[in-house]
Amino acid sequence: MITHSARQGSGWSILGLSLSATRGRQHHSRQPPSRLASTSQATAQAQGTDAPRTLSILQPDDWHLHLRDGAGLHTTAPMSALHFHRAIIMPNLTPPVTTTDQALAYRQRIQAALPSGSTFQPLMTLYLTDSTTAAEVQRAHDAGITAFKLYPAGATTNSDSGVTELRKCWEALDAMAKCRMPLLIHGEVTDPAIDFFDREKVFIETRLKPLLRQLPDLKVVLEHITTKDAADFVMGAPANVAATVTPQHMLLNRNALFLGGLRPHSFCLPILKREEHRRAVLASATSGSPKFFLGTDSAPHPRNAKEASCGCAGIFSAPIALALYAEAFDSVGALDKLEGFASRHGPAFYGLPPNTLQLHLVSEECQL
Repeated sequence: MITHSARQGSGWSILGLSLSATRGRQHHSRQPPSRLASTSQATAQAQGTDAPRTLSILQPDDWHLHLRDGAGLHTTAPMSALHFHRAIIMPNLTPPVTTTDQALAYRQRIQAALPSGSTFQPLMTLYLTDSTTAAEVQRAHDAGITAFKLYPAGATTNSDSGVTELRKCWEALDAMAKCRMPLLIHGEVTDPAIDFFDREKVFIETRLKPLLRQLPDLKVVLEHITTKDAADFVMGAPANVAATVTPQHMLLNRNALFLGGLRPHSFCLPILKREEHRRAVLASATSGSPKFFLGTDSAPHPRNAKEASCGCAGIFSAPIALALYAEAFDSVGALDKLEGFASRHGPAFYGLPPNTLQLHLVSEECQL
């Protein structure tokens, strides 16, 4: 069973998806047309004094998603497919997805778990290890695998098989740079001598910057950024470096972990940071820069694994993520930038076309 903390107030709800009638095509909707908003792309409007505000954007993609495996796929995959058209699927299963054949088999299991008629596209990744070869990189590229994922060993859930030293997988990294295959990075050091809240900053200075100096053409996504240091680094980096941002790191600071007691449902990795970092991450995501795009890092766990003496890291946000992003953008008056962040910047970085369906949201009182 997956749970969310109770929360009530003014927020955004998702009405449905539609394809507007253009060039003779008929209106298509996954909800009754009477429930759909009538606004233009990325525009919020007040429709009368008491009417809720509505917002329409191109259907988003999720560029960082955990679906897990096994029976749970039949719950998690349909939830993301309800609102997102594509998603980058994380490979940190048990055992991890380290070969092209494993990734293709995992994709089949995801597709089998989707509702009939679903158009959701899982974009697969491979788990980088010390022993990943250049030949495996080429096989993955040729088979249509989207990217490789770098987990520093021990950094997060199911990362024990991750990279211990970058020099050990240099052949693979060089091959990725040559074939323009993106490297998706969990950017934290795991040295126990480094303060837990400084791990992202230290990784950028001691691992990522040297890597990019040696492989300047490597396409890199610094995932789920949490600090001003990361936001500033990505903003100032070349066009081959981008970042994903989660809803929790835009809306919550580290106080959320301790309000009224220890809050396991606010525990994720990278961990929530100080308010100054939350503000910096929010400002970058809502700036309109194409270097920042949506990646929920939605990470489901069984309830007994979250609410435990040593609980798992991860926030399961998939069913409500888009509403949370809308709340974050609305909080700084940047709803006009939401479509770029959610629907355009990611496809552009990965060389894919934007989606054609529109997603419709409404601002209303709600309880999560």
